[in-house]
Amino acid sequence: MDAPPDPTIPVVAAVIERRGRFLLGRRPEAKRHGGLWEFPGGKLDPGESWHEAAARELDEELGLTLVRLGSTLFEARDPDSPFVIRFIVAEVVGRPEAREHSSVAWFAPDELRDLCLAPSDAAFVGTLGSVDAPPPGGPPGLADSPG
Repeated sequence: MDAPPDPTIPVVAAVIERRGRFLLGRRPEAKRHGGLWEFPGGKLDPGESWHEAAARELDEELGLTLVRLGSTLFEARDPDSPFVIRFIVAEVVGRPEAREHSSVAWFAPDELRDLCLAPSDAAFVGTLGSVDAPPPGGPPGLADSPG
């Protein structure tokens, strides 16, 4: 007897840090969790690796080029959906543009807790004091801070 298909849909969320600040995008109002802030990313296409999905999503959403996908910091099942979101450190180059988000911005760790975040992103932010987040300043070549 065959096992039932896995009902979960894997999603990558890129944790991009620059000079001690994290890059987040605000979801468009018409989408699920509209108006809430999130770490950029998206669903893996069939047969796609985590790296391939992150590279594609960061280019589509922000115009950024993925240099390296690092450690997984957190994984969460999105409430009331089949999405399982993996928050992964991402090193990128380029200047972020809000191509699919209503806006993008950089936030200090203490500012993240005050944002209206998508549920899984809020769960991840709640762990930031207990995980090894990327070091402030990160390696050279991360996305330039806007403005």
